[in-house]
Formats: sequence, C-alpha cells, structure tokens
Amino acid sequence: MNTNKTDKFNAKTELRDRACTVYLSGELDLSVAPDFRLVMEPLVEEAGQDLIINMKDLKYIDSTGIGILLSILKARNGMEARFMVEEVPVRIQKLFDMTGIAKFFAS
Repeated sequence: MNTNKTDKFNAKTELRDRACTVYLSGELDLSVAPDFRLVMEPLVEEAGQDLIINMKDLKYIDSTGIGILLSILKARNGMEARFMVEEVPVRIQKLFDMTGIAKFFAS
C-alpha cells in the first residue's frame, strides 16, 4: 500500500487481485492536483488491472479534480481498461449529477 499525503489531501493505493484501488481523502483541488497526477499516472497505464477510485473520505473536489478524473476515464477507455468510482459522498455525487458526468463513472 502506497500513500501520498499532504496536509489537506491523501491518496492511498491498494493492490488486490487484478485491481488497484486508490482511496482519496481530504480535498482534491488545484493546489494538490500535481500530487494526485503523480499517484495516478503510473496506475492509469496498467491496462491489465481494474482501476478504482474510492471517494468515501473525500470532502471536496473542484473542477481541476473532475478534469483529472475525466482524463483518466478517457485514457482507460482508449485502452479498453476498466475504471470505476465508488463510495461517492452525497455532496460530490450531486456535483457529478449536476455536471452530467455521473453516468461515465460506473460503480
């Protein structure tokens, strides 16, 4: 299990079977976007395993964070590799619903 942590954001990865789950907590915004990208870039390329983002402990996401998720989705779709978002908090789910992106994140 790997962890990338700042004072306001944490991304912890866990490999199990043929899946990698990234547990997000705190606030995913412009200020921590470079940290999130560093965690995600090598994982996105692993077409042989499912990639799952768990948002159970995520308190906030801004347009930059959403943009990163959409770029991951596009890359994974291009490789025909699975990408899922799970345990989305109600507040963030409402944002996903309002922006119309909820339908792209299978859970």
